[in-house]
Amino acid sequence: MTTVLAEQLDRNFRVHAGWVHAQLPGMTARLDPDLALVDCGRACDTFNQVLGARLGEDADARIAATITFFRERNHPFAWWTGPGDLPADLGHRLERAGLRAAETEVAMVARLAEVPSGEEDRQDLTILRARTPRMIDEFAGILAANWAPPDEDVLAFYRQAAPVLLQPDSPLRMYVGFVAGQAVAAAELCLGGGVAGLYNIATLATQRRKGYGTAITRQPLLDARAEGVEVAVLQAAPDGVGIYRRLGFTEFGVVREYKP
Repeated sequence: MTTVLAEQLDRNFRVHAGWVHAQLPGMTARLDPDLALVDCGRACDTFNQVLGARLGEDADARIAATITFFRERNHPFAWWTGPGDLPADLGHRLERAGLRAAETEVAMVARLAEVPSGEEDRQDLTILRARTPRMIDEFAGILAANWAPPDEDVLAFYRQAAPVLLQPDSPLRMYVGFVAGQAVAAAELCLGGGVAGLYNIATLATQRRKGYGTAITRQPLLDARAEGVEVAVLQAAPDGVGIYRRLGFTEFGVVREYKP
């Protein structure tokens, strides 16, 4: 079962990381079966990523070529490893190639039929799926506020991506939570690989510990369930594991980020 989940996690992550890049000029999306590489055209490792490695005997050569790709562009990047990655010692190989472990997250899964309906969620939070460029800007503003000062590359990326994100067939759906008309929380739902993936769960620092994070996490899951999706996956930072457990998620692996 863990092997199946690892594959679903990777396939979903590929859609999350690479779908926009594959639609827009000036961006790169190399979504090969044994390695995915995406570059947004900016010096921003939030959107320059490598993932889904299923490498064989040429692993070290592929690692070196990937690092060279970004080095030649002078672009920072993040290489993500998950429970299904190969070879088994990929993390050690990345470190030998000059990358360092930067972050560790927890791979989690939930059966959507078991997600609580959320009658106890904060009633002052109005959650809407982004349907306009302005709402995409509000979504991006919440994410950008994770940096001080807010990351201008995050704002620019979503402005560029808004036309494709707002297409009816986009597998990426952005949600924004409002309190008294102010955007305070954000979440992304990614439909791909046969599962629903949650990404970019964020709440403004001044609005945390009020239940908004739980509510903005739950709503996309309920929407996916209403459309017939049965399983959800996510990558949780350690301080978010408790919230996701309360929503029915359980751990099944470790995800690590490596950077130059």
